[in-house]
Amino acid sequence: MKKNCVDVITMGCSKNLVDSEQLMRQLKECGYEVTHDSETPCGEIAVINTCGFIGDAKQESINMILEFCERKEKGDLNRLYVMGCLSQRYLAELSEEITQVDKFYGKFNWNELLADLKQEYRPEIANERVLSTPSHYAYLKISEGCNRNCAYCAIPIITGAHVSRPMEEILDEVRYLVSKGVKEFQIIAQELTYYGIDIYKRQAIAELVEKISCIEGVEWIRLHYGYPLHFPEELLRVMRERDNVCKYLDIALQHVSTKVLKKMHRHVTKEDTYALIEKMRREVPGICIRTTMMVGFPGETEKEFDELVEFVKWAKFDRLGAFAYSEEDGTFAAENYRDSVSKKKKQERLDTLMAVQQRIATRLNEEKVGKVFRTIIDRVEGDYYIGRTEFDSPDVDTEVLVHTGEGEMKIGEFYDVLITDATEFDLMGTMKK
Repeated sequence: MKKNCVDVITMGCSKNLVDSEQLMRQLKECGYEVTHDSETPCGEIAVINTCGFIGDAKQESINMILEFCERKEKGDLNRLYVMGCLSQRYLAELSEEITQVDKFYGKFNWNELLADLKQEYRPEIANERVLSTPSHYAYLKISEGCNRNCAYCAIPIITGAHVSRPMEEILDEVRYLVSKGVKEFQIIAQELTYYGIDIYKRQAIAELVEKISCIEGVEWIRLHYGYPLHFPEELLRVMRERDNVCKYLDIALQHVSTKVLKKMHRHVTKEDTYALIEKMRREVPGICIRTTMMVGFPGETEKEFDELVEFVKWAKFDRLGAFAYSEEDGTFAAENYRDSVSKKKKQERLDTLMAVQQRIATRLNEEKVGKVFRTIIDRVEGDYYIGRTEFDSPDVDTEVLVHTGEGEMKIGEFYDVLITDATEFDLMGTMKK
């Protein structure tokens, strides 16, 4: 057990990761040594940043807490703290049931942890972080919360209403990160397109992205988690005109059946959804679209599922993730709908949908063979340099593999890579001389 050392463990999404990185910066300023997601945690203090989104994620967070409780009981850990979405939502229950934890914090009051360590929060470094990612890219969180109130989603219950960060504060953070060597920014929020409505009384996401793109040193900007209703067309213009705004958009569509979308409280129709995809591809030629779909929502029949499959075949999404509906405490769906689709049927539909997408993704990757793509190198793994194109976000998308025998490549640098082979998940390439 290492004195004056804190192990920080992050569960869940990249928005949680940003919180952990900010906490680590504060801890480091207070004189602590910090590690993140260490394979061999050995600090005297551990902080677990939890996820509370869906059932599986909640269970993973609980399992991690219990694992560290066991370490504490064995004498391998002095203090254990828990923060994040799970403890935000179930603070009282967790405090009562898992007494080995020294203190639970919510998602927004984690800075109180410093006071409990007899340290002082330093607001002057609020925008600074200890990056857990490779030093050339970072996640940039522009807001908290969500106002959409989809029937199935517990996020507004956990995080509250949408709160945008002031634009200048975000731009200052970008400048700071660029000064530390960051070249690539993944712009994240629970819902990007709502940005600015609360503080500027207008959708300001396009303006924000354009201003970020003007900062010297920003090479790539990639956008995550848009919403289809009232999608800001101006954002498509910025994406089309700005070379450092990747032609990439992560927009969770969830379904296409008007009947299902209405029950989900998504406030869009099948016709709206088809029209939006057509507009995106018309306005931004070559755009890469990542989306998420849900199967087995209450009342989804074979007819509605078939509509979804046909839509996915038509849209040919570059990236698609899917999950089966599960009831979340306190949501409109859990309190008003019967979970009518069996677990077995949900899994069958999930498998069917992902098999369709697998064929699409493989075909789209095969079409890249013989083409040259600007590629950033993330790491070396075995005999290969591992990189990504502008159409690939870290950890979730396709990677480009270049054999180390091709010549020296530097981590965090860009290279033109000729794609020579492709699978569903990977592209093989050679450095273009």
